[in-house]
Amino acid sequence: MAQSSNQKNIVILGGSYGGISTAHYLLKHVVPKLPDSLLYRVILASASDHAMCRPACPRAMISDDLLPQEKLFVSIARAFEQYPKDNFRFIQATATDLDHSKRTVTIQLPDGSTESIDFHALVIATGASTPSPLLGLNRDVDFLRSSWASFRKALSSAKSIVISGGGPAGVETAGELGEYLNGRAGWFRSGLANPRVQITVVTAGPQILPALRPAIAKQAEIYLAKVGVAVVKNVRVTAVRPPDAGTENVATKATVTLENGKTLEADLYIPTTGTTPNTGFVDKLLLGADGRVETNPSTLRVKKTGTRIYAIGDAASFARPAIHLILNAVPVLCTNMEHDLLLAAGKESSSVGKDRIYTEDTRETQMVPIGRGKGVGAAMGYKMPSLMVWLIKGRDYWLWTTGGLWSGKQWAKRS
Repeated sequence: MAQSSNQKNIVILGGSYGGISTAHYLLKHVVPKLPDSLLYRVILASASDHAMCRPACPRAMISDDLLPQEKLFVSIARAFEQYPKDNFRFIQATATDLDHSKRTVTIQLPDGSTESIDFHALVIATGASTPSPLLGLNRDVDFLRSSWASFRKALSSAKSIVISGGGPAGVETAGELGEYLNGRAGWFRSGLANPRVQITVVTAGPQILPALRPAIAKQAEIYLAKVGVAVVKNVRVTAVRPPDAGTENVATKATVTLENGKTLEADLYIPTTGTTPNTGFVDKLLLGADGRVETNPSTLRVKKTGTRIYAIGDAASFARPAIHLILNAVPVLCTNMEHDLLLAAGKESSSVGKDRIYTEDTRETQMVPIGRGKGVGAAMGYKMPSLMVWLIKGRDYWLWTTGGLWSGKQWAKRS
């Protein structure tokens, strides 16, 4: 496609919840309202050519039979066929360098070649990588499926599994593996006396699920015991041998050393402690101590840069990592970008309105399925019964919500 010398590129880096939602919202509600709208082109660059429901990984990694694959993985290019070609371009590529002063970004394509793109506006939505390649799209779908295949092959003969990290990813992974491998204890039993596979969750904190109140965390521990999962608290993992176990090699046996000197032998080791923001291409001056892009929490604009640069999602500092907070922020970012684009097009500030302000919802909100029939959680500060957690999340790990999200139907109306 020929590019006009006046083409104004709105570049979005990242093809997950923040990036895809922002692209749909801009194409539906912002670009059509801009003067000379055909001059604006949204370019979405993602390391994977498919979007996926990342929260579903704890169940999906065990077997393709547990979740519908056509809902789990969705073609990004196909989801955007509805828009004029002059206004949208998808590129499977990874961002390698950002020059925020010259307003260019360099991306690397799967074949190793690179492309430099000038941008009129930029959204950094590159997310974060999980320590275990089993639990997210750290690269592309082929890499994820290859990791799952290696893990599944080793899982068939595993007798011991150690999971480091007591957050939602660790607890959900333990619950799914526990029920799949060990079944679930009967109604009147507190736990499985002799589980077929010994599964241990190690957490440095005094409780698992630290974002939830202690009583809810305790209930989660009770549910884990029923599927043969033991929890070790108040101790960190200090060493893993071999050092690539669970990260580069998901199928190797490992010796896990704890800070109290004890060791755990594992046929499989799964690290779930934290994530690493995918911001290696960003100038360190723009990053906080945790590696996330320092973002104005009210407007989603990136600090210390020129105009029309924004960040959203797990790569941004605007809020704690959570999908519902990302989706709440999308209309704010897009509205503020619209104001900035109109000002750049010569409109008077009095005619474009005031900034829209984002306020993080800090109420206790987290849902954690534990196996295929139980779960714990809270929503907006209220404790949720297990059945409700199962109905909302545990049945299919949000797959019932992602169809409208990836297709853009969720953003059909301006919000």
